Amino acid sequence: MLQRYLFLLLLVVTSARLFSQRQDKVDFTKAKVSILVNPDSSEITGKVTYAFEVLANVDSVFLDARNIDFFSVKLNKKKIKYNNNKRTITLYKRLKKGRNYLVLLDFKAKPKQAVYWLGFDDNTDGNEQIWTQGQGKYTSHWLPSFDDMEEKVEFDLDITFDDTHTVIANGKLQNVKETDGLKTWSFDMVGPMSSYLSAFAIGDYDKQEIISTSGFPIENYYYPQDSLKAEPTYRYTKEIFDFMEKEIGVPYPWQNYKQVPVKDFLYAGMENTGATIFSDAFVIDSVAFVDKNYVNVNAHELAHQWFGNLVTEKDGKHHWLHEGFATYYAYLAEKEIYGNGYFQWKLYDTAIQLRKLAKDGKGEALTNPKASSLTFYEKGAWALVILRNQIGEVAFKQGIKNYLEKYEFKNVTIENFLDEMEATSGKSLSQFRRLWLESPDFLFEKAKEHLMVSSTSVAAFLNLKWELTTSLEDKGSIIQKYWEQATDDELKARIIINYHKSLSPELIGNAFRSESIKIRRELALGYEKVPLELKTAYESLLNDKSYVTLENALYRLWISFPQDRAGYLEKTKGIIGLPNRNVRLLWLLLATLTNNYDNDLKERYLSELYGYTSPQYAMEIRRGAFGLIGEVFKYSDQNIKDLINATVHHSWQFRNYARDLLESLLKDDDQRKRIINLSKQLKDNELRYINSKLNLQ
Repeated sequence: MLQRYLFLLLLVVTSARLFSQRQDKVDFTKAKVSILVNPDSSEITGKVTYAFEVLANVDSVFLDARNIDFFSVKLNKKKIKYNNNKRTITLYKRLKKGRNYLVLLDFKAKPKQAVYWLGFDDNTDGNEQIWTQGQGKYTSHWLPSFDDMEEKVEFDLDITFDDTHTVIANGKLQNVKETDGLKTWSFDMVGPMSSYLSAFAIGDYDKQEIISTSGFPIENYYYPQDSLKAEPTYRYTKEIFDFMEKEIGVPYPWQNYKQVPVKDFLYAGMENTGATIFSDAFVIDSVAFVDKNYVNVNAHELAHQWFGNLVTEKDGKHHWLHEGFATYYAYLAEKEIYGNGYFQWKLYDTAIQLRKLAKDGKGEALTNPKASSLTFYEKGAWALVILRNQIGEVAFKQGIKNYLEKYEFKNVTIENFLDEMEATSGKSLSQFRRLWLESPDFLFEKAKEHLMVSSTSVAAFLNLKWELTTSLEDKGSIIQKYWEQATDDELKARIIINYHKSLSPELIGNAFRSESIKIRRELALGYEKVPLELKTAYESLLNDKSYVTLENALYRLWISFPQDRAGYLEKTKGIIGLPNRNVRLLWLLLATLTNNYDNDLKERYLSELYGYTSPQYAMEIRRGAFGLIGEVFKYSDQNIKDLINATVHHSWQFRNYARDLLESLLKDDDQRKRIINLSKQLKDNELRYINSKLNLQ
């Protein structure tokens, strides 16, 4: 009995010790994964075989396994003692240095996160999707693996699902086998990666196939009904890929590259090795391209294939090596596509944001593992801009190349990177590190000096701002002068954004006659109510190929000229807009509110608007519908139930929005009684959440 107690105590102590430390006495090298994905039960069952080498004598090894059950655990084909505490599985065996082992795990997972099941409980055919998001350390919710980013493994995946969907995952698709209505897709990876980069997506997809100049296959997936959106969505993909290889100086490190849009993704995109998953809110048509496109996200996630996937941070203190680098190289790719002016204006905008963050006392060091995205992404990109300027382009690019080649498939620190840059430049970077990486401040004046030299357009805008605050000359005359001297649309657009009320009627008329969508879009945003003298000019905005312009022009014209509302609605009838249906939602609201317009169809319009809160639609559409309905009408019972459904949504941004809205409704006694009554129709997570809120009130 005592012997059994001591053994159990050893299990608990050893498991706790291993959970708090990384295991450096073994090296896991290869994984063969075979899983069956079951949407009916939201479960994953399968087997994984890991190969590992023992680097020093050790009496146990562990893997992270969050709430995973195991049916069989074998080491070199023999059953072995193990402990599963629902966080890790620890295997007990004396292992000898220099030996190689195989561990086979037969398991079942019902992941509460990291795997997302969409569309299986609605009535829309083809709406079904399953996709993963392992950001940081969550893959262990569906696959026994390693939350530690320093354990890099070559993963080969076999994924079984029904034969009516497409499966996409890391690696090269070797074959597809069909048995009894099920298909098994087999993917082969070459090169090790951290577990959090393992991923798959399942859904109804077609694909666009292109080849990079260097010969790498690129697969761009899209929904079958979106075939006409494939080109604008993936526009410039080949150019971005080719640019990255040339600019970075190191060939793309994986076998192929895939991009997959999914509904209600948690972020803009995720750089899973060779298989980026991104939000289908970026699946757009050619008109939407000017308002919101995938180019930056496309370039950002591709840059991560080198910075994050090929070389990976040791821990969060070195996160700049991921996000700052991906942001910087994405900006360089946009510079290649759109020109230097576009690049410098982006830097200007982020500099303004970072200055405000510092002024508000919220500045953060790039070495702070808890820093915000603004710091890691934008301050991180600025640090690289300054570094390149400081050591010169030749030394910078050679240092990047040396860094990637020296540490490929390894984990890195900021020190590793700076050592390589010092070696190629022959310069000490201690001051750079202190000022740009370790200081919470943002050196706005240094950034401003860089912008003044790098962009005549940004320099002109900064000079305009300075002159307006220091000169005794008439402000209108100063602005007029800079407008006439402006050589690019971006500067003119900035003048309109900031100073349109000071512009002369002649200058405004000149702006309206411009063919620049950018300038005209800012004009659409510039007026709460349209002056009568600008009515004709402003109406011309309804012809523009910009959904942002159309949305704002329609609303402002509708407000400003009630007698012409029917005409404006006819002009924009049938336009959907961006993926969030911005124009359509507004149109439905205005059509419903307009007297003597399509009276026979008003109920249909209102029904359509109310219907967009349904879970069958993307969260961006639902949020827009909740907002518009709440401003003008009362929510229907179904809207309330849809809102409660949204309070348990997997996206924290949308979930928090819905919870805040529900909180405001519960403060009203009538609405509270109504919600209590409707809660009787709820079940599971929705019922648990609403009960918790009602009990708290």
